[in-house]
Amino acid sequence: MRTYFHLDMDAFFVSVEELYDPTLKGKPVVVGGQADQRGVVSAASYAAREFGVHSAMPLRTAYQRCPQAIFVDGHPERYREYSHRVYEVLQGFSPVVSMASIDEAYLDLTGTERLYGPPLRAAHLLHERIKEATNLNCSIGIATSRLVAKITSDQAKPNGIMWILPGQEAAFLAPLDVRKVPGVGKVTEQNLHALGIRKVGDLARFDDGFLEKRFGKWGLALAGKARGQDAGGWFDTEIGVDEGPKSISHEHTFNEDTAEVERIESTLARLSEMVGRRLREHGLQARTLQLKLRYTDFSTITRAHSLGRATDLDTEIFEEIRGLFHRNWKRGATVRLLGVHAAGWEEGGEQMDLLGVEERHEKWKQTMAAADRMRDKFGEGAVSLGTSLRGKFRERTHENPASLPGKGPAAGGGKKANRPQMNTDQHG
Repeated sequence: MRTYFHLDMDAFFVSVEELYDPTLKGKPVVVGGQADQRGVVSAASYAAREFGVHSAMPLRTAYQRCPQAIFVDGHPERYREYSHRVYEVLQGFSPVVSMASIDEAYLDLTGTERLYGPPLRAAHLLHERIKEATNLNCSIGIATSRLVAKITSDQAKPNGIMWILPGQEAAFLAPLDVRKVPGVGKVTEQNLHALGIRKVGDLARFDDGFLEKRFGKWGLALAGKARGQDAGGWFDTEIGVDEGPKSISHEHTFNEDTAEVERIESTLARLSEMVGRRLREHGLQARTLQLKLRYTDFSTITRAHSLGRATDLDTEIFEEIRGLFHRNWKRGATVRLLGVHAAGWEEGGEQMDLLGVEERHEKWKQTMAAADRMRDKFGEGAVSLGTSLRGKFRERTHENPASLPGKGPAAGGGKKANRPQMNTDQHG
């Protein structure tokens, strides 16, 4: 029988901001941008949550609900630094660790009783080490499955520890709302409610075959989850195995819609940089690039192009994306949102025989490698393409940034496939 921990940092972004500005403690704080911007909330303090403010909510809506809140742009570099501190503690505590996001992780503590004692004692020890290393609070869930451990850590918040004893998983889950099950969003929740399923216990009473017929493979996964099993999605892989992203994309919503070509191209260059950076971080090269273009009236088009050779270079990505834009943009139409999407992984692209092309490609590879080293040392904004300088915008604070600890080839991850899409919306 396995023993899994799920560690979740409490109000992570807000808590890090409080370390730098202690006057924020106890106040309603919103991280993600200013109240008059088009962006969305990245995190809210517990005091702000009492007013109905939550992550992914438009900043302007958050202001309407809690006008007295303190709005903070956020500092992604700080969050990455503290995430790495957490990861270092976890690596020293268990040899089997997976960072699920910037502020949460799974650990396999099976067979460590001689080292740490019973699970509850081990959790208290880990709790203390995290506090000593970061001066931040966390919550820990303990269970025989990662699914139950994750739900348990949420129930233990804030700053708590909860252990679900073996054999008690179904009883623990039964009274919880189905929305508590990882992977159940608004649409699935509505579909389940239509069947009279509101609690996890209601879900557990349905036959596996019925759920599969109604929801397909996801129905079978739901049946397993209702019994407390690791089923479907992220739980299909072992802890410590980095499956890698299925696709990588970055988007930017302008604060004011624009038809200015120079500004649009600069923004596309910046988005191309961000996608290229993430590709290299995961050791991936993309064969297919896609442009997302949304106009003022919210009409949206996507246009993709398959490359002659796979790439992970900012310059090559931007060249293709810029071409897609000019071939599809309604000249003079104002643009609200731009996005750059990469997919179709290959281990490497074939060499090009054209004179000078391969040499230029290799030079850019060396340049980008040097730029990445600078970014690792001084931050993501340390080096940029000249074309992207005017398109600079604040990096949105989110759960899966570049340089996430324990991810990519440097972490010794395994095969790279079948991870859900990594989509990061960047707002000005």
